[in-house]
Amino acid sequence: MSGIFANFYEAASVILFGVGFTTLLLHNNLIKKMVGLNIMDTAIFLFLAAKGYVHGRKAPIMADGILDASVYINPIPSGLVLTGIVVCVSVTAFSLSLVVALYKRYRTLNLDEIILLAKKEGDTQ
Repeated sequence: MSGIFANFYEAASVILFGVGFTTLLLHNNLIKKMVGLNIMDTAIFLFLAAKGYVHGRKAPIMADGILDASVYINPIPSGLVLTGIVVCVSVTAFSLSLVVALYKRYRTLNLDEIILLAKKEGDTQ
């Protein structure tokens, strides 16, 4: 295999990151922006997992008394992915709570309208 099919997972992660980035940039709805950010996070997790996997090697769990490190995959990308997922879930929960607070105050999820309403509110004070 050569070309793009040799790096299928990496190519898919770049495409997913592009989809998430364009969603983040082109939409004014705050929920859609959060979805775009989560797609970007997922793309990064896929890329790290694809880079950490080596075909023919085993998970880094010592079994059968094999101590040679060349038999196992590198556990660091897997640890980074797990840590990233925890951080992503925390940031998403916090961001969605802020979106709910903004909606309760301004009755819209459109970022441009929220900015205009906040400026009007600041001018009157």
